[in-house]
Amino acid sequence: MDDHITIGIDHGWSQMKTRNTCFTTGIALVDDNPIVYDNILDYNGKCYRVGGDRIKVQDDKVCNENFYMLTLAAIARELNARGPEVTGKNHITLAVGLPIGRYSSEKKAFRNYLQKNRMVRYRYEKKEYVIFIDDVLVYPQCYGAIVDRLPMMSGQEIVVDIGSWTIDIMKVIDRVPDQASIATDPNGIITCMKKIQEVCVAETNSKIDEYAIREFITKGDVRLDQEFVDIMVKEFTTYTKGIFRNLAERGINVRTTPITFVGGGAVLMKRYAGINQKNVSYVEDVKANALGYETLAGLYLKAQKKKEA
Repeated sequence: MDDHITIGIDHGWSQMKTRNTCFTTGIALVDDNPIVYDNILDYNGKCYRVGGDRIKVQDDKVCNENFYMLTLAAIARELNARGPEVTGKNHITLAVGLPIGRYSSEKKAFRNYLQKNRMVRYRYEKKEYVIFIDDVLVYPQCYGAIVDRLPMMSGQEIVVDIGSWTIDIMKVIDRVPDQASIATDPNGIITCMKKIQEVCVAETNSKIDEYAIREFITKGDVRLDQEFVDIMVKEFTTYTKGIFRNLAERGINVRTTPITFVGGGAVLMKRYAGINQKNVSYVEDVKANALGYETLAGLYLKAQKKKEA
């Protein structure tokens, strides 16, 4: 269809990512007449500010409207980022993901949640959007981030997706994920950021805002006194080395097995873990999963079109 577009979205607990955009998972009700309309979502007669402080981690992503509204914001941002490429296209296939350890149990509910309204009308930054959610395709996180690398993989490899809330570990054998070996560790980046805040309070009697910690992760620099930077470096070093030890404790030969780190923590592993081995590589683009979901959806839709021909 000429009016069809596929949009990949990575619904992280800390950040929403699409092919071209990335923003914090903050959503807060504001006055119906906000002073400025930057990042303002107008949905169902109410206005919400998108971004800012992230939402708190909950049991799942379908327990309230938060991630649905963040999805609408992500669609608007991505359509705007693509510009003339998507003019007139409002029939959307969403390609999304779930942590690989919870993929099977939560896939159906997440798909139904995002597809509950086939037609949606809303405004984002005062611009009106009328979209049709034709389909929602759900894929495992971690796998999406390495789709483009699969042709170059051979034998056995380990993929480690370090996200905000979880660390997913997946074995790939001859380019195929080994579901029996999938493991999920609950100690994602958020746990390290909380530890940094605790240490700062204990040692300096001051708390670093989570936004500043994220800025340091992203840019490698932040406008803070050196004592705070030193604490972050020390805790990130401890955290990343702990992940590497955890892999070894799981029976993975970290000296010889090809290991690829993906997700928001990949840059931390490269910067602080002190690993300088040819068997270890990194996918540092935090949007890698979103891009991978689009690739997988494209292959699926192409196959479906071929069947119908």
